[in-house]
This record gives sequence, structure tokens and C-alpha cells, in this order.
Amino acid sequence: MLKAGIIGLPNVGKSTLFNAITTANSLVANYPFATIEPSFGTVELIDQRLNQLVKQIEPDKIVYATIMFVDIAGLVKGASKGEGLGNKFLSNIREVDCLIHVVRCFDNKNITHVHNHVDPVSDIETINLELIISDLEIVDNRINKLKRKYESGDSSVAVEYELLTNIKKTLEQNRMLDLSEFSQEELTIIKNFNLLTAKPRIYVGNINETYLSDPLKSPHVQALAEFCKKNSEQYLTICAEIEQEISNSLAQEKELEEIIQMFGIEETGLNKIAFKAYEMLGLCTFFTYGKKEVRAWTFKKNSLAPTCAGVIHSDFERGFIKAEVIHWSDLIKYGSELKAKEAGKLRLEGKQYVVQDGDVINFKFNV
Repeated sequence: MLKAGIIGLPNVGKSTLFNAITTANSLVANYPFATIEPSFGTVELIDQRLNQLVKQIEPDKIVYATIMFVDIAGLVKGASKGEGLGNKFLSNIREVDCLIHVVRCFDNKNITHVHNHVDPVSDIETINLELIISDLEIVDNRINKLKRKYESGDSSVAVEYELLTNIKKTLEQNRMLDLSEFSQEELTIIKNFNLLTAKPRIYVGNINETYLSDPLKSPHVQALAEFCKKNSEQYLTICAEIEQEISNSLAQEKELEEIIQMFGIEETGLNKIAFKAYEMLGLCTFFTYGKKEVRAWTFKKNSLAPTCAGVIHSDFERGFIKAEVIHWSDLIKYGSELKAKEAGKLRLEGKQYVVQDGDVINFKFNV
């Protein structure tokens, strides 16, 4: 299951966003460190492709892909050295797959800001510096452990030592890591350290409702957009308070389409965050489809059919014979599996087939 960590300064809307994501009512308060222990919530990824398949066949059971969100205490300058709630809370997010960095892009005199003024870029740099300092400590410790072996000519540690030395130089320049700069061998080594600066990240600008229709009219969003363009980062905007209202309405079993129309938006911000996280991590979805169940399954982009079969059960991968594949759009277009098959849209694929996002698959296996 994809695990995403929500980070940011205190009072930027992290816990409000988390409540909207999970309707878990994590404590929201107008002072720093209202969130003491990390909160965990698992939510469904609302996939409109799956919804269309469900409408077509009306199965007994529907299973969406899921994401776990982790909301930690608001970080402050000096967190890596124990300030605020300290290093403990940085360790809470080392196990996540990606970071959702919530940035305050709204003005509200009734909600305090830890620096007494709203400056998205300064806030980002404050948090990123704490991540950098925390990672530097880990990298330094490992370099010191390897140093004697490396200097004695032990070739078994050479790649790791030289890699970590280069990473240290990057971090000392107050730069986050860019994974595209590393080889596959180096990425495997980096993965062992759960470095925060190496995790894929999305900056989420929390805006006033006023700017929902055109976020770039906000000077704070303009600053965020310019920062992200300059640093090749990704961002999106949401209004956490509106997202929580939407979430509360859903909890009252109102129709999502009705709620979205009510707030004048095309898609919930939460779904935008979830799909952006999928995109960053190179994740895709295939579906299984039948009267008993329609289900979404998550897989890594460019995975072969047997690997995807193994996502369902290891026996499916071990005894893989073939895969019956129809793209979800063809299934919707022709109205049923039978009609899609008659139109030549059902394919039999073997072990070398690269599964595509949106494939509807029936695996054939024998063990």
C-alpha cells in the first residue's frame, strides 16, 4: 500500500487536510504542536474508471486502491536538533513512500503563523533545511563507519562510500536530492537509508476559498509556482477547509457529483493529491472485473503480466499461463465483455506482456 507523509510548519492546514482525507477528526487547533503523536489514516482512491465499470456490471463488491496518510506534528526550525517536537517526528516519516509538503498560501489574522507572516518559499526552505540536516547526520554516520575500510583499499565498500560522499556534498549545499542523477545500483543503496531528501514530494499550497477558481491570482501561489518551476518541483493547490466540508458531506452520504457542483470544482483536491502521488512513484492501476467483484490493483509502471498476477496472489504469478486483457475504455464503449470480444478488443497476452494502466485482466494460471 502506498504510504504518504504529510509535513509542514505548524498551522499551515496539515491536520485539517488530514481530517478531510480520513474524516478521522485529528485534533485541529490554532497553536503549534496541537498534533503530538502521528495520526494514520487509510483512504480509498476514487477512480472514475472503476466507477464506470461498476455502473456497467453492478457487482456485489467494489474494492478501490488505497493510500495510507501519516500526519506528523508541525516541524519548526531546529527540529533536526530537537527543537519543537524534535527529531522524533522526522523519524516518523522515514518509512513513507512520498512526502506531501503542505504550504500556507492563505492570509487569516485569526490563525497564527510561527514566523508571524505568510511566506511560502521561506516556509519551504525552513522545512527542507531540517530534512537536509537530519539526512546529513545519517550520511555522516555511515561514512565514518566505512572510512577505515575504504582507506585500506576494501573494494566492497567503494561504491557506497563514494556515493555517500557525493550525497554529503549535495546536502551541504542545502540541496534536496534529485534521484534522476543516480544509477540503478546507486538508487538501491540510497533506498536502504530512507533519506527524507530523496523521497518524491509534492508541494500542496493551502489557499483561501476566494482563489479556488483561479489559484494563480493569489500572490502566495505565484511565489510557490515560481519556486517549483525554478527547482523542477511539482505543486498543486487545495483549500483544506473546503476539502473537509466535502469530506463531511460524503460522510453524510451525499453524492460526490452533487458536492463538487456545490463548491464549483471539477475534482476534489484530495484525489488530485492521490493521483499525483501515484504519478510521481510510477504507479498504475489494472482492474479485475466480474459480477462478484470489481477491484482496482496497484502495480509499478512497465511491470510484466506475471508480476501483476502476483499482486493478486503469489500462486497466480507462479503458475501464470496467460492473461485475457481488455482496456477499460473498450469495455465501457462496447458495454460488455462479450461485445468487446466480438469487436476484437479482447487479447490473449503471455509472460512478456507489459501491463498498461487501465487494463482489465483475467489471469489464467495453474499450480
